[in-house]
Amino acid sequence: MTSPPINARPIPSTGEALPVIGCGTYIGFDAAPGSAEHAGLPGVLQALFAAGGSVLDSSPMYGRAEATTGELLAASGSRARAFIATKVWTTGRAEGLAQIEQSFARLRTDRIDLLQVHNLLDWRVQLATLRRLKEAGRVRYIGITHYTASSYGEVQAVLRAEKLDFLQINYALDDREAAERVLPLARERGVAVLVNQPFGGGGLLRRLSARPLPGWAAEIGCASWAQLLLKFVLSHPAVTCAIPGTRRPEHMQDNLAAGRGAVPDAAFWRRHLASVGA
Repeated sequence: MTSPPINARPIPSTGEALPVIGCGTYIGFDAAPGSAEHAGLPGVLQALFAAGGSVLDSSPMYGRAEATTGELLAASGSRARAFIATKVWTTGRAEGLAQIEQSFARLRTDRIDLLQVHNLLDWRVQLATLRRLKEAGRVRYIGITHYTASSYGEVQAVLRAEKLDFLQINYALDDREAAERVLPLARERGVAVLVNQPFGGGGLLRRLSARPLPGWAAEIGCASWAQLLLKFVLSHPAVTCAIPGTRRPEHMQDNLAAGRGAVPDAAFWRRHLASVGA
């Protein structure tokens, strides 16, 4: 029996529906064709698209991940099914433009769905370039990213000062500061949120995987710790899509299952998080 498509949420700036589970390409897609690390990647994309997913997030700082993404999409003829997100990560207008053009070439596309200023590096200069590319129709959405709470002050300042489509930020069961300082502001400003590191940055998933899944996980349709952690992230009303990374098709399928069914409310988590030591 075919599983239903995963849920989708609207991008606030346009209302376009975006599937709630995507795939990050950090580490996993930095793999050469023919290598053991590359072997499962076509299956990752197949699983993502078969479930109705679309978001593939990359960066020029992820080794050959952009090139791998472009190669896989071209080989499978699935570019139209993908929501390609990448980043600019350099200083200076000319340097930024050169890096962005390289990303277009590596991704084998004439239009990037989401272009983000990576970790706010030279964000004033790079955002100006991103806006010009958006006006020219080469980029559909623009945004900023970060992954550390120490930078939330600057993230907040940019969110207040600039009109953005997307924010990409860290948020997880063991890393919840964004829920206090950043996510409410993104929602107030009408900015979609991609969540990186939804499994935590310190091996949370590995630690939990050694323990039995709590009985209450079945109440929210979770059959694995990965699904439970993703359901937690998706429970925040500001979150649009979570982008866990993987190079294994079976992990992609497991992650996608968290995008189906109802999402528990805050009261549910308050009742149960103590049982997982959170």
